[in-house]
Amino acid sequence: MEHDAEARRGFARMGFGCKHYRRRCRIRAPCCGDVFHCRHCHNESTKDAHELDRHAVQSVICLVCDTEQPVAQVCCNCGVCMGEYFCRTCKFFDDDVDKEHYHCKDCGICRVGGRENFFHCQKCGSCYSTTLREKHCCIENSMKNNCPICYEYLFDSLRETSVLRCGHTMHLQCFHEMLKHDKFSCPICSTSIFDMDKFLRALDAEMEASYCYMGKGWIVCYDCRDTTQVFSGVAGHKCCHCQSHNTCRVAPPVLP
Repeated sequence: MEHDAEARRGFARMGFGCKHYRRRCRIRAPCCGDVFHCRHCHNESTKDAHELDRHAVQSVICLVCDTEQPVAQVCCNCGVCMGEYFCRTCKFFDDDVDKEHYHCKDCGICRVGGRENFFHCQKCGSCYSTTLREKHCCIENSMKNNCPICYEYLFDSLRETSVLRCGHTMHLQCFHEMLKHDKFSCPICSTSIFDMDKFLRALDAEMEASYCYMGKGWIVCYDCRDTTQVFSGVAGHKCCHCQSHNTCRVAPPVLP
């Protein structure tokens, strides 16, 4: 009997679900009363763009026996496990345990990738890879914003994110697309996204070889945020403080 119960519990694992998750249940949305495979399916289908509150879900429907019941991991009628990973707080089910789900109390939601591989940054307001501990620039609630490229909300996005040197965040896929279009500065603050020393040395050599200066002009440096007067060259404008070429010409300051 115990063997039968265990076999029943594991019946049809990974056999049901949607494009977002593999699970053996659907959820009833408390906001509109309709049934969906997951909250993402709900959010993608609503015409008025309202979103489902994952924590407010009260009932689920077993996909094996079609029984509607209060949220639980095991079906009260047929005994099948509706999700090998189950979070009662988030009302979340997923049969694909290879994602290494974990619930972050500080984020208030479930994450993937293994708890031991992430830490919660209190200032940034989200979980980051342990490789970034003490190695990233904190910006308050930086993850609770839209991606500057695709404008999808980052905090609970299913796609992997990237933290730039300046501390701003965006989708990793969007980051790579940005590089393909030769954009090497943050789309929010214009700070260089990686060490440009090799490129800057080549640009310095080009400027020295040209011997062509166009007089003095005022610039603002997007890397050190300093405004200064420099000699303007055909190849660009170099910040005299941090030696960066990530600059832009500006009008001269108006003295009082």
